[in-house]
Amino acid sequence: MKRALISDIHGNLEALTAVLADIKTIPVDEIYCLGDIIGYGPNPCECLDLVMKSCHSTILGNHDQAALFDPEGFNPMALQAIYWTRDQLDNGPGSAQQINTRWDFLGELPRQIDQGEFRFVHGSPRDPTNEYVFPEDIFNQRKMEMLFAKIEHICFMGHTHLPGVFTTECEFISPEECDYVYHVGPNKAMINVGSVGQPRDEDNRACYAILDTEAKTVTYRRVDYDRDVTANKIYAVAELSDALGDRLKHGR
Repeated sequence: MKRALISDIHGNLEALTAVLADIKTIPVDEIYCLGDIIGYGPNPCECLDLVMKSCHSTILGNHDQAALFDPEGFNPMALQAIYWTRDQLDNGPGSAQQINTRWDFLGELPRQIDQGEFRFVHGSPRDPTNEYVFPEDIFNQRKMEMLFAKIEHICFMGHTHLPGVFTTECEFISPEECDYVYHVGPNKAMINVGSVGQPRDEDNRACYAILDTEAKTVTYRRVDYDRDVTANKIYAVAELSDALGDRLKHGR
C-alpha cells in the first residue's frame, strides 16, 4: 500500500492544491493528514474542504485545537491569526450547513491513529498534539529514550515543519542525507513528514512524504507552487502579519 502523508497545511490553498495534484501522479491508495490544516494562512475554509474530500484519515493539530478551544502557548502573531481563522470558520464561505460541517469535522478529529507497527500523530508519541521534537533533541538522550519507549516501531509526525528521520542511535537524518528515500528497517524510528503550507527547513517548496508498506520506504517529495499568490493574500488581511507571507518565500 502507498499512503501519502501530509501535514501542516496552515490555510495555504495554493500549496495544498499543488501537493494533491502531485499525489495524483504517483498514485497512492490513501492520504493521511497529520494536522494543522488551518492557522497562519489565508484560506482555512477552502483547505478544510479539500482535506475532508481528499483524505482518508486526519489527525488533530495544535492549531486545529486552538480554533476549537482557548489557545495555549501561542505567540502574538499565531494568536492573532487563530482568532482571524475562527472568524473565517464562523462566517463562511458556504452555506450554514457547510460551516457546521467544518466545525463538526474539526471537533471529531482524533489525537492519534495506531495501525499495527505505525503510529500517526501531529506532535510526538508522548504528547500527540503539542510536543515538539526538533532535530537538536537528538542531544537530549533522556527525551529521545522516553519518546521511543512510547512507540512499537514507526511514528509519523509533523508540527515542527522540519522533515527528517530520528533514529534510536540519536541521529537525525534529513531528506537530503538519505537522498529523499528512507528505508524502514527493524529498528524504531520517528519520521517527520515536513510541512505542506509553511516549510521551515530553508526550502520554500511544499513538503510531504509517501509511505510504501511493500517496499518499506518513506519517500520525501518537494512540490513547487506560486508562493506569491499566497503571500499576497496574507498581505491583504490586516489581521495576518506580513511576516507570515514573507516566510513562505524563504522557507523558514
